[in-house]
Amino acid sequence: MEERIIPSSELIINDDGSVFHIHLRPDQLRDNIILVGDPGRVDMVASYFDTVDYDVQSREFHAVGGTFKGKEIMCISHGIGPDNIEIVVTELDALANVDFATRKVKPHHRTLNMVRIGTSGSLQEFLHIGDFVIAQKGMGFDGILNFYADRDAVCDLDFERLFCRHVNWPETWAAPYVVDADAELVERIGRDDMHRGYTIAAVGFYAPQGRMVRLKLADPDLNSKIESFLYHDRPITNFEMESACLQGMAKLLGHKAMTVCCIIAERRATKANTDYKPSVKRLVETVLNRI
Repeated sequence: MEERIIPSSELIINDDGSVFHIHLRPDQLRDNIILVGDPGRVDMVASYFDTVDYDVQSREFHAVGGTFKGKEIMCISHGIGPDNIEIVVTELDALANVDFATRKVKPHHRTLNMVRIGTSGSLQEFLHIGDFVIAQKGMGFDGILNFYADRDAVCDLDFERLFCRHVNWPETWAAPYVVDADAELVERIGRDDMHRGYTIAAVGFYAPQGRMVRLKLADPDLNSKIESFLYHDRPITNFEMESACLQGMAKLLGHKAMTVCCIIAERRATKANTDYKPSVKRLVETVLNRI
């Protein structure tokens, strides 16, 4: 079978040789990648680098590449939500595994290590503000992975089935998908100072996470049903918005990925901490020293 040439309408390459959204060139890619949501947080992460080779910003995508303790590394922001994660992971993979001159997939696969550092709200009373939680399993409410072939091969179908039955998941909502973090990365990054959790990656910040401001919720009891669900005698621990899509896209593309979040809100106790930056800095320092 003839090798597929990826059309310019499906992988847009800018005039300077960079990929369309994140504006990075293949030579700027690093194997070890830290992802953060906030473009401003990239500067905080990069302040720990020993050297800086580039600093590129386009829209919400801000990337800085350099070295940390002799290891090549980069940090890139993805903005808010799983749709942005799909863009960032697809384009990082293209930088690694597509020949931009021929528009063909390279014969030898390059594997990337991607660790997302984020913030999160806890769903269980044993998790408190300032705790670190690894999304050992990420459950996506967004449905993005369902658009890709072979999604079942990387998902925990048993978890999905039991969860949907437990919460009486509506047919009009996107089918949830559940993807494990890369086990080797979890062992490398996670120590006794981090919880292993089952994390929901919601498709929005308000109603999809059970928050009500002025609009009513379609299912006001969803959060309580989520909190009572157990899988292998373990509960769902926290809400954020990107872990499942990151871990799912990475597995489909042959990369290693995980998410670790700092808890900044306790949903059951209805309290939140807006002064969370010192805890996030501590998490950044921890990940940098272990990646």
